[in-house]
Amino acid sequence: MKIIVCMKQVPAAATASIDPLTKTIVRTGRNAVTNPFDLYALQTALDIKEGVGGTLTAITMGIPAAQKVLRDAISRGADDGAILSDRAFAGADTLATSYAISLGIEKLGGADLVVCGKMAVDGDTAQIGPELAQHLGISHVSDVTEILEMAEDHLVVRRVWDDIDQELYLPLPALITVAKGVNLPKLPTIPGMLRGRVAEIPTFTAEDLGADIARCGLKGSPTQVVRTFTPPVRGEAQEIEGNETQQAAKLAQIIREVLHGED
Repeated sequence: MKIIVCMKQVPAAATASIDPLTKTIVRTGRNAVTNPFDLYALQTALDIKEGVGGTLTAITMGIPAAQKVLRDAISRGADDGAILSDRAFAGADTLATSYAISLGIEKLGGADLVVCGKMAVDGDTAQIGPELAQHLGISHVSDVTEILEMAEDHLVVRRVWDDIDQELYLPLPALITVAKGVNLPKLPTIPGMLRGRVAEIPTFTAEDLGADIARCGLKGSPTQVVRTFTPPVRGEAQEIEGNETQQAAKLAQIIREVLHGED
């Protein structure tokens, strides 16, 4: 089985910043880390590879420094990695990003299974996986919480969807996104870290992928952030005294006043 796992580098929370002109996240690579959800995706892909056999390639899109997440993936067990890096990709929203990554996967010869984290912690959209599946023309299941059965031609997965526990049969090729807690990501091994350090990571540009520039980066992004701001602090904390019944009654009264202006 040929498996591809999508990885992303995100700014550490304390170092995240927004470009004042484009309103996009500034990605310098300094103090950046692997998107936490992608570590669960990587471990899921490793478990499937171990259970069924095959190869595992990690792919990412970003500045050259984003190779860091691929070397980390290789140190944890991935066979190799590839990065999509080009100024033409800068400022991409989820649609433009998933378009570029789909071309990268096709450049690598396609995949029987694509695994993504549920979402990126710097965007929280959870859109890349489903959009990527649409670009690739394959089925997908999002928010997978457990792999129940794996085979060369199908998976059986579990997910919780609107509080409903679902078990789904998924014929391959397909894409899944996995939730946090689907497994416990393993740490890199020393031999793995050495292999990741010296691994050759190919870089693909928009030209290499034959990408339509009008569909890439900021130009190819139909959704753009117009304004960002920190909400002003309003009101003051109010202590509610009394027993539980009295506190509940007082809280209900406050809520009514806020919502309906009732006395």
